[in-house]
Amino acid sequence: MSGHSKWANIKHKKEKTDAQKGKIFTKLGREIAVAVKEGGSDPESNSKLKDVIAKAKAANMPNENIMRSIKKAAGELSSVNYEEITYEGYGSQGVAVIVQALTDNRNRTAGEIRHIFDKSGGSLGATGCVSWMFDRKGVIVIEKNDDVDEEELMMQALEAGAEDVSDEGDVFEILTDPAEFSAVREYLEKAGYTFASAEIEMVPQNYVRLSAADAEPVLNLIDRLEDNDDVQNVFHNLEIIE
Repeated sequence: MSGHSKWANIKHKKEKTDAQKGKIFTKLGREIAVAVKEGGSDPESNSKLKDVIAKAKAANMPNENIMRSIKKAAGELSSVNYEEITYEGYGSQGVAVIVQALTDNRNRTAGEIRHIFDKSGGSLGATGCVSWMFDRKGVIVIEKNDDVDEEELMMQALEAGAEDVSDEGDVFEILTDPAEFSAVREYLEKAGYTFASAEIEMVPQNYVRLSAADAEPVLNLIDRLEDNDDVQNVFHNLEIIE
């Protein structure tokens, strides 16, 4: 469940990763294919590919799977024809939802996304209807452990160009300008940090705070969207009250 990187949601995402590794790796492979098509198969000269590889590693995608996806994409560039499309809408209780998809059939994907919103008590809206409530940011999440010193992490992250470092309970969350994301991520990676997640996200400016019971229809919407083969990321402004 992307887009609200408080630890409860990161844990939910990790649990889904364990339960549905095959589907998640397939989607990451599609992102790798698009990155290779746009900038080539060498991550040192293709920053987008480098970022997707970091995202794949944070999702525990094995290196051999990553390399296989790169080689496959490099050998089949003519057949890779995915289009990036963003959908926006509302879940129940006025929760804003942004869906990023990669598709080879725009009409099929649009119909499926609309059906999921309708079936889950939400409504698909026009482009721009909710994106104004979000900021595009690089988000790096590092789990707390005895090897991570908060002051040192903050100093290194800010020195690398991060905008903010915050304590979110069981994790540290680092925000960057999208243009600085790759540099900050690489700096921290070389410093020896391991990421729970690392990607460009749509970060909400404000949250809709709901109890677990009231949030259930929204969580069902998010789960159905993430289960769709064409959906790569789902961002939202739901915060569940403990």
